[in-house]
Amino acid sequence: MTPAERAIDVLLIEDDPGDELITREAFEHNKIKNTLHVAHDGEEGLDFLYRRGAYTDAPRPDLVLLDLNLPKYDGRQLLEQIKSDPDLSHIPVVVLTTSSAEEDILRSYKLHANAYVTKPVDLDQFMNAVRQIDEFFVQVVRLPQF
Repeated sequence: MTPAERAIDVLLIEDDPGDELITREAFEHNKIKNTLHVAHDGEEGLDFLYRRGAYTDAPRPDLVLLDLNLPKYDGRQLLEQIKSDPDLSHIPVVVLTTSSAEEDILRSYKLHANAYVTKPVDLDQFMNAVRQIDEFFVQVVRLPQF
């Protein structure tokens, strides 16, 4: 199996049930073979990443899709934590958020986000964006295998 054919674990950290549903539908509609895991706030995202509590058997995600505006810990705090931890820093993080504010974009890249994608409002465009993220990080980019 080539790396491009290997299914990966994707962690979506998203508090909006509608955006979670659209992302799930995009995975299904685009026949994405990857496993989508969802954390609904920053604390749950950290628990998944550090395999704490209900997530002791969680896989190490190969890719994180991160919303910025989250309860408990916001996406900026999570991004900083992920990228400053030697055990997690290799995981690509795509900020997937409604914010198109220049300061959010700049801060995300300063915190070492691998990409910044503003969520399209249109359903078809949103699903297309998710498909393109998947294609890029699964078929184009070589991810580390741990």
